[in-house]
Amino acid sequence: MPAMDLTDVPILSMLKGRMGYLTERQRVIAENVANADTPGYMARDLKPTSFQAHLQAQGSSSTPGVAPAGTLAVTQPGHMQPPGSKPGMKAVKAPDSEETLDGNGVVLEDQMVKLTDTRMEFDATVGVYQQANALLKLAVKRPGSS
Repeated sequence: MPAMDLTDVPILSMLKGRMGYLTERQRVIAENVANADTPGYMARDLKPTSFQAHLQAQGSSSTPGVAPAGTLAVTQPGHMQPPGSKPGMKAVKAPDSEETLDGNGVVLEDQMVKLTDTRMEFDATVGVYQQANALLKLAVKRPGSS
């Protein structure tokens, strides 16, 4: 019997996707902070992920591993991802509460709040991921072993 890939477990796959989203959001926020003094730069942020967007990204195909008509299927971990294949990972302009005279729309205080929020969400997601792993280890443990 072949070994099961842990990425096939839906909860772990979902949590991995969430951590990827939060990592990308942190990168976008870091770019905003780095451009806080760039004239004309507008702050950006990722579109929030939603269950509905995830369903739409999955398409209407009910067969696992089969992409909807007109899209590329990624059926193995080694396959290349089609451009724009990550739902909710597009950075969009999200101006902060103020804009300076030179047209810069980055407020460091607002970015720090977003960064802290992202970090807290990431920590919570990692905690759930660790608990799910612990439950899986408990489920596969041989009875009576320590």
